[in-house]
Amino acid sequence: MKEVDKLKKEIYILRERNKRVETDKKWETSYTRRILLTIFTYLAIGIYLRAINIQKPWLNAIVPAVAFMLSTLTLPYFKNLWMKFKK
Repeated sequence: MKEVDKLKKEIYILRERNKRVETDKKWETSYTRRILLTIFTYLAIGIYLRAINIQKPWLNAIVPAVAFMLSTLTLPYFKNLWMKFKK
């Protein structure tokens, strides 16, 4: 295989990898992911609270789910702040 062909193949592989990385990055910061995680958190905590017979488990599950959602919304701000002072 020619050196040029090897380089073309490497470039193609790198571009495909970059596409996957960019897609993963978009998913990690997407509101869809955050909403799904909030819903799953709410359901998991609600089921747990119901299993241990807490009164109004579905109402009480709102607080940790909302706290989780707020933490995911504020983390980018704190990450940027951290990166600013890390230098």
